[in-house]
Amino acid sequence: MTYLVVYESAFGNTREVAEAVAAGLGDGTELVDVGSAPPLESLDVDLLVVGAPTHAFGMSRPQTREDAAGRGGHPPTTGIREWLDAAGSATLKVATFDTHTRKPNLPGTASKAAAKRLRALGCTMAAEPEKFWVHGDRGPLLDGEADRARTWAQGLV
Repeated sequence: MTYLVVYESAFGNTREVAEAVAAGLGDGTELVDVGSAPPLESLDVDLLVVGAPTHAFGMSRPQTREDAAGRGGHPPTTGIREWLDAAGSATLKVATFDTHTRKPNLPGTASKAAAKRLRALGCTMAAEPEKFWVHGDRGPLLDGEADRARTWAQGLV
């Protein structure tokens, strides 16, 4: 089985969850930052997992990434939103996750927005979108979230 985890991270929390997900999926899993990700329609994997931070009630935008950089983050130039916008149709099995601030627990999630776009492109969801919690808007992850991400990934396969 071949697995690919594509993630976007500004403060390192989503990358940490993506690493835990990759570990949970096991040997042969490729982990790639969205800036280095191949086009969605060119992928030939058994499962694609897409992860992103929740910014302003959904997936990041150039303005929210600029704001994150102004607060000490290191966001990519291109986010999951743009990667999906550039995609052609795909018939992959996918799962999505996001990192989300616990307090305040604001509405909207990047994982649900990404799942909606992936379904529109022809992908099939392997699981419901999942949230992983961070302290405040910069993190770190809440205790146990990396372990929960690893366990969640094991359930995908």
